[in-house]
Amino acid sequence: MTKAQSPTEAGILAFLATCDAFYPADAVNATITEQRGYYDALCAQFSPPLPEGMSTEDRMVEARIPVRWYRPVAVSTDTVLLYLHGGGFVVGSLESHHAICGEIAAAVGAVLVAVDYRLAPEHVWPAAFDDSFAVLASLISEGRTVVVIGDSAGGNLAAGVVLKARDARLVGVTGQALVYPALGGDLISGSYAEMAEAPGLTTADVRYYRDVYAAPEGHPHAFPLAAADLSGLPPTFITVAYFDPLRDDGRAYAARLAMAGVEVWFREEPQMVHAWLRARFMSEGAAAGFAALCAAVARMARAG
Repeated sequence: MTKAQSPTEAGILAFLATCDAFYPADAVNATITEQRGYYDALCAQFSPPLPEGMSTEDRMVEARIPVRWYRPVAVSTDTVLLYLHGGGFVVGSLESHHAICGEIAAAVGAVLVAVDYRLAPEHVWPAAFDDSFAVLASLISEGRTVVVIGDSAGGNLAAGVVLKARDARLVGVTGQALVYPALGGDLISGSYAEMAEAPGLTTADVRYYRDVYAAPEGHPHAFPLAAADLSGLPPTFITVAYFDPLRDDGRAYAARLAMAGVEVWFREEPQMVHAWLRARFMSEGAAAGFAALCAAVARMARAG
């Protein structure tokens, strides 16, 4: 990338340098076990203690899907937050996003449930999707209203399960927040071309993760941009990073939601790269983006 195509904020550059020390640029060429080891080490580097007083409880849904419940000291809404982690459908766990989940729960003042969905390549489509939807359906069956949140691959899952909930007339989703989501863009135009060699995630990486996940091309729950109709979806917050091949997935989805009459807030972080959530204590831009995410989730949770 040229300098004009690279971030210049000091905090995000320091974040990228730390990431490079833990996660090789060619990690997708490593074994799955090695990739998960790299990712776990990287996540541990950016995992501060939970907010004071936060309690957690590990449970199972349908006796097979591990979930973790987060309860902050102050709970100001009955709406539950459902968090689906990123990691290309290949890496990530309850531990990888532990601090992020705790901080969102505390900032919003809401109980949050994180899902440890099955990973590829051991479990390809629709395993991760089915696990995520099963947890959402379980929460709604208990009479809860839910805001669904996901980052990257988790943003894909979040958008997909919200679409399925609408299609199944499952009432109870009061909002969705998609953080640099992978929504099924064409991999050849727009930001996929402009940011093909972006720091932190390349277009080749996106193709690799998509191939490993092995979802059927054009299935709207796996490729939400392929959905013919986006009407009737709940209020949506989408945030993307400018220096990210996935950027235009979020741009396009926000535009289509607005055209379909859905209430949508779109935010593009001008100096951010993929995975900037982890830079929230290193970068002013990431801190502002994280605060905006929490504010949007709080607004949707209280509206529910």
